[in-house]
Formats: sequence, C-alpha cells, structure tokens
Amino acid sequence: MAARHGSAHISPDCRGTNFWRTDPSLRALLGLYLDGPTLAHLEPHYDAFGEVAGGRLDELAEAADKNPPVLHARDRFGRDEDWIAYHPAYREMERIAFGDLGLHRIGHRPGGFGLDRPVPPLAKYAFTYLFTQAEFGIMCPVSLSDTAAYVVDRYGSPALKNYLLPRMLNADVHDLWKGTQFMTEKSGGSDVGILESTAEHVGLDEDGLDVWKLTGDKWFCSHTDADVALVLARPAGKGPGTRNLALFAMPRRLKDGSRNAYRIARLKDKLGTRSMASGEILLNGATAYLVGDEDAGFKQMMQQVNQSRLSNAVRSAAMMRRSWNEALTVARHRISFGGPLVDKPLMRRQLMKILVPTEQALSAICWTASLMERADADPDAAALLRLLTPLLKYRVCRDAVRVAAGGMEVRGGNGYIADWVHARLYRDAELGTIWEGTSSVTALDVIGRAVGRQGCERPLAAALHAMAAEVPGPYGDTLSTLIDQVTAMVGAVGEEEYRSAAGALYHVITAVLLASEGARLGDGRRVLLSRLVVAERLTAQDPLNPPDRTWQAPVVSALLDDAPVPLESALPA
Repeated sequence: MAARHGSAHISPDCRGTNFWRTDPSLRALLGLYLDGPTLAHLEPHYDAFGEVAGGRLDELAEAADKNPPVLHARDRFGRDEDWIAYHPAYREMERIAFGDLGLHRIGHRPGGFGLDRPVPPLAKYAFTYLFTQAEFGIMCPVSLSDTAAYVVDRYGSPALKNYLLPRMLNADVHDLWKGTQFMTEKSGGSDVGILESTAEHVGLDEDGLDVWKLTGDKWFCSHTDADVALVLARPAGKGPGTRNLALFAMPRRLKDGSRNAYRIARLKDKLGTRSMASGEILLNGATAYLVGDEDAGFKQMMQQVNQSRLSNAVRSAAMMRRSWNEALTVARHRISFGGPLVDKPLMRRQLMKILVPTEQALSAICWTASLMERADADPDAAALLRLLTPLLKYRVCRDAVRVAAGGMEVRGGNGYIADWVHARLYRDAELGTIWEGTSSVTALDVIGRAVGRQGCERPLAAALHAMAAEVPGPYGDTLSTLIDQVTAMVGAVGEEEYRSAAGALYHVITAVLLASEGARLGDGRRVLLSRLVVAERLTAQDPLNPPDRTWQAPVVSALLDDAPVPLESALPA
C-alpha cells in the first residue's frame, strides 16, 4: 500500500460512473424477465442514460436538494396567482425525465425509444431505477403523472379522455399537463372514509364533461402545482365511508386560461424529497370533472395508489443500490488500521447487511413488474400483483432506511455531511415508509385483505413451488418447505403479528426468487444471496448463543469479489 497524505485518505464516491455498466445484477435480470428483442433495442438507451444518471443528473440532484422550491402567494399586481419558483437544476431534471425519457407517457402509447408498442412496465421501471440512484424527489411528479393518466384512460368518459389525455401524454414538456393526486386531509391519509371534502354537481358542459364544484382542505399534496389533480370528494347528500366517495379530475387552469378556484396555502418544510414541492390546498368551489363511476371513486383511485406503491418500491430499491455502490467504493478505498476496510471482518458483515436487502429488492421488483403485462388477462397474475404490490411497499421501503443508514455509517463522519449523497439518501428513504400507506397500513392490506379475504397466498405458493423446482439438489427442497410453512403461517396469525408475517413472507419470496434466478442464469452469486436470506432472516437467532457462521466466510468472499460464481459451487452440500 502506497503512503497516503491529507485528502488522499478520503475515499471517492460513485459520481462520474455509469450506473448501468456498474450494475451487473440489473442487466442480468432484465435479460431474464424481458424478451430479447425489446432488451436489445433498449440496451443502448440504458447505457446512454446510465452515463447521464451517474454524472450530470447526480450534480443537478444535489443542487436542487439544496435549493428547494419557494411559494409566491401573489404577483406584482397583487393578484392571487400563487406560483412556485424552482431552481434551474430542478427544471433541467424535469426536461430529462419528461422530455428526454418521457417516463410519463412511454408506458401508455407506442413510440417511446422507437418501440412500436408501449414500453413494458419492467423496462420503464428500469429507467426509474437508474434515475433514482441520482434523484428521488422529482420521480414523485413523474410517477403521479404516469399513474394519473392511467386512471383517466381506464375510467374516464370519452369526453374526459379526449380533453385530458392529449395534454397529459404530450411529448413536449412546454405543453404537457403534469398530473398528481390530492387525497390526504387533516383527518388523516389512511382512513380515507372520513375525509371531509365535498362535491356539488353542476351538470354537463358544452363538451360533454360532467362538471362538479369541490370544496375542502387537502392537507398533504405532493407535486402541489401540477396541471391536473385527481381528487377524492364526497358528493352532496352522500353518507360516510369510502363507498360514498367520488373521483374527480381537477385542472389547475380552466378552459379560458383563468386560474381554477383553489389556492396553495403553503408548502411543507419536509425532512426529505426537498427538491419537489409538497403543500396544502384550499378548494374554494374548484371546477372538476367526474372520473368514472360516482360510487367507485375510492376503488378507482386505489389503482393509482397501487401503481404508486410499486413505483415507490422501485425507487427505494434504487436508493439501496446507490447506498451499496457507495459503501463498496468506500470499503475498497479506505485504508484503516493497516489495511483496506473491505478486509475487516466486521466491515464485511456490515456490507452483507447492505448487499443482501439490495439484491432482494431488485429481484422482487423485477418479478412484480413483469407480472403487470399479463395481469388483466391472467387471474393468477392479477392475484400475485394484488399481494406483491403492498408487500413490496411494506418491506422494500423499510429496508431502504436501514440500508441508507448503513451506507452512511460505512463512510463515517463524511457520510453525515451534505457534501456526500448519503444524508440525502437517508432523508429521502424515510418517505417510502409513509407515502401511500404506513407500514402498518400496508401490512394490514397484505395479510388482512390480500391473504385473509382474497386468498392470494394460494396462487403465490403455486408460483413459488414452480420456481423452487428449478433449483437443483436439496436446497430446492429446503425452499419448498419454507413456502409451505409461510403459507400456513400468514393465513393463521392475528393482526398484532401482521407486520412480522408480511416480513417473513417477503423473505421467503425473495429467497426463492434469488435461487431460481441463479439456477436459470447459471449464476451462483444469486444462490449464495438466497442462502444468506434463509440463514439471517428465516432462521431463529438466539442473541445469547450466536450461530456458527464459519460457512459464511467463503460466501462473503465470493460476493465481494467481482468474479463469476459457478452454480454448482454455490449450492449447499
């Protein structure tokens, strides 16, 4: 080791690297889950954007985080034209996301990246995954715009679709109507049935749009100044509960160009996602258009919520990947106590606590996104998607917080300083556990509803058993036993155990996925990762009698080495 002095002791970071080229796991899994021609067509675009994400986008994200948006209540004439001023870095990121990549539209219409069909969900989320390794905040408006267009397209009347979709799916960022969702009120976000906003029916306008007037106070509105918001409100005379809520599309500006009758009361001073404006909205008889069935508003909005949950899991997985890349870079470059950190036993174990959940999340989001294309026509795929979406929201987002904290700790004191990405990753990761349902709410959805009411664990078990059968030797039998155990457990636990049950279900699913992927790819690394999930997350641990982990030493060495691992050498004896 050459002698180091001064700044030479400081480990580098990942800025300036190509996030696509440095991610062999993503490249391998896209090859497994996407069809060959689609991946071959998109791979040059991933490679080009990987360079942008690791370079210019990473610089813009840092600048936008340090220069958050500012609300201006009135213009210089004293008119109530409340508007939000964004830093130029944020506007440039918008041009990349909405203009260069078109992430709001490529899943809806043909033509994205030259494809003759809409970009498949997994292929779209791969761009999100690369993007979020640099910037999380702006991906909220991107996801909301994408999912709002989906709801309008699926449930809107012909007149509403003719009015909104050409604007919401516009490729020109200057003419684009970006979308959002306003649901949360002071009464809370999870118990939607007690919201207080009301709607008065006006009638059909000259274009056949079903016009209503909305009154209320929306308490947490991400992407506050979007051009069109999907809003839940209770039609006049309807009783309490979610069944009496209707869904409306509320434009920021009316057809004559004037401001709609709602105001931004203030912006939220948030822990994270500081680049993106979240605020409070006062509805003062705002014009809005009914979306779909007046008595199915909540069910329709849940389509947007569920897609947002999956997008949130993708973004959390991406932040874990960035945390892992940063931690490994530090561990390999930092010289401490006479040698590289990566050689120290405690550091090697800490790195595994970062790597394993990162790879679990990637496998989970790739499989789940691959199901979306066939969920409308395949009841089993729909059941899997119904369960996996809130499950990933629950576990991946929680893991992201621990992983971001662990990555920060690897860099030490510098990781706590805003000159480096770690503090922002940690602050942004915390949002995932709250947005679109807290951990308890999503655990209730997974175990109480998807399992308890809809029996989604049955097709899940069948799918997992088929995957376990692909794993050679006794390890496949071990996985099959775990599948049967977790299937029985999740159907029998009480509500107080829903969170731990959801966690166990996630770990079994990802252990099977990792091993099955390894078998299909001939990649022993994924089998080793699967074995670590079983050992560390699905095996009882006695803190007063630590287990014998000597078998893990060669496993960790193989995972920290860039060399391929033959499948046969990764399977337990």
